[in-house]
Amino acid sequence: METTTRGGTGLAIPVLVLVSGIVATIGAFLGSGVLGGTPIQFAAGGWLNEDSTPLAPAKGAFRIWSLIYLGLLAYSVWQLLPAQRRSARQQGLRPWAAAAMLLNVAWIWVVQAGWLGLSLAVIVVLLAVLARIFVLLGRGRPEGTADAIITDGTFGLYFGWVTIATVANTSAVLGAAGFEGFGMPVALATAVLVAAAVVGVATAWRSGGRLAPVLALSWGLAWISVGRLDGGLVSPGTAVAAGICAAVVLIAGVVLRLRRGRRTLPA
Repeated sequence: METTTRGGTGLAIPVLVLVSGIVATIGAFLGSGVLGGTPIQFAAGGWLNEDSTPLAPAKGAFRIWSLIYLGLLAYSVWQLLPAQRRSARQQGLRPWAAAAMLLNVAWIWVVQAGWLGLSLAVIVVLLAVLARIFVLLGRGRPEGTADAIITDGTFGLYFGWVTIATVANTSAVLGAAGFEGFGMPVALATAVLVAAAVVGVATAWRSGGRLAPVLALSWGLAWISVGRLDGGLVSPGTAVAAGICAAVVLIAGVVLRLRRGRRTLPA
């Protein structure tokens, strides 16, 4: 049953969300270097490249952004519909959704400006905003299949991916500062990967097995494994650890999903 509230049908905030979605998508497209300029992976001294640090995912991982941006655009339009303007669930979510989209484009342009340290601060704030969205969405069930896919699915993928992207960004900042893992880079990388897996399992447990964040996080971990098996920074130990962590997160999410029942859960 759809949750509605009176007095919440104004257009100002929904239009702000739409504009934020458009700005985020265009900003990402321009900032990626597709039309010229420096590709994002080579900006900021190249520290976000796939071979820059032991925790950098291979470039195939970033295909997930196409799905996330498509979802954000769909959400930006969908939340403008009259029924969604009356939804208490969407009213609570909109300011956070707009902030998440604008922070994403801010991160891209901070990197393009070469401010790697500031990029870490931005992505940490983005992760916090997405965590808040995750909590808000967990307080109630989706208002239908479209809501489950467009809202919970999109922001679940976004949250899961930014979790592992924050790990990679932190590794890049430390690498740029000359940190070499106390002489034990594989052990330290493994510890960080296990911590990320713990976060993924905890997220799955807390949400009763929502698949979207689990899929995005395990996707990122798997591509870290791929990156350490090929390219300019090969590390079999890190690759095995990342692969195991990806499998653990994915299996935990699927098991929890099956235990709670598909009919009772959003994406």
